Amino acid sequence: MTAASRPRVYQGWPLLASGFRPFFLLGSIYAGLAVLVWLPVFYGELTLTSAFAPRDWHVHEMLYGYLPAVITGFLFTAIPNWTGRLPIQGTPLLALVVVWIAGPLVVVWIAGRLSVTFSADMGWLVAMLIDASFLSLVAAAAAREILAGRNWRNLNVVTLILLLLAGNVAFHLETHFHGAADAGIRIGIAVVVLLISLIGGRIIPSFTRNWLVRENPGRLPAPFGRFDMIVVAISALALLSWVVDASGLLAGAALALTGLLHLARLGRWAGDRTWRERLLLILSRPAPAFMRGWREPQGS
Repeated sequence: MTAASRPRVYQGWPLLASGFRPFFLLGSIYAGLAVLVWLPVFYGELTLTSAFAPRDWHVHEMLYGYLPAVITGFLFTAIPNWTGRLPIQGTPLLALVVVWIAGPLVVVWIAGRLSVTFSADMGWLVAMLIDASFLSLVAAAAAREILAGRNWRNLNVVTLILLLLAGNVAFHLETHFHGAADAGIRIGIAVVVLLISLIGGRIIPSFTRNWLVRENPGRLPAPFGRFDMIVVAISALALLSWVVDASGLLAGAALALTGLLHLARLGRWAGDRTWRERLLLILSRPAPAFMRGWREPQGS
């Protein structure tokens, strides 16, 4: 019996009934509020009491504040379908939400919403530990569910979450010891690109196949297979070279080659046959509805 077919016994606050609900909502609200703060900071009309320089605050809160919330919302909705286990709900989910609020949001300033100690006042080390605790808990929770469900193939997702955590720690360390972040920014971007390459390469062909079988029989997308794994591995190496030496010729050539390989992947997914379903074409249909109907292809 899959998680989707089990009876839902959770009777608590609906916002905590599934992972995507609090994290998609709070992530979206936070992104909008962060822009309202960033614009006056950019124009010199507002000064943040933060341990980060203004640019680094902005970059950090997009890479390690907003994006982890969205990634967590996706993972805690998709993992039950990968493992057949019930989703994280209620108090455990609330604990993660509270840690997320007390992490990225505590080290920034949002007028009228938060009244907390600023990171420049609390000290960079305390701010880093609070900030890093969120991704640590996400990795632990995801690993527990994947191991309990014996879904070994998705442990690579946990590895990427740990790499994102490492990038966040590196960001704090660079900012404190060197005055500005550098490698921490590239690590964050690289990990997010790899997550999109890996997860997108599984769900996009699956969603496309489901719609084409029902609405437009004919050529179907190639499922995630050996070619995709090779491209993701090459992408990881190319991104690693970019993290190490962003301006190097080797990194530029590797990234250009990787881009061509991903174009080949896109060509294998029959996206051109989905033009009548534009929501599928741009993958903007609400993610939870898609994820509840998606099962990971066997053998991928």
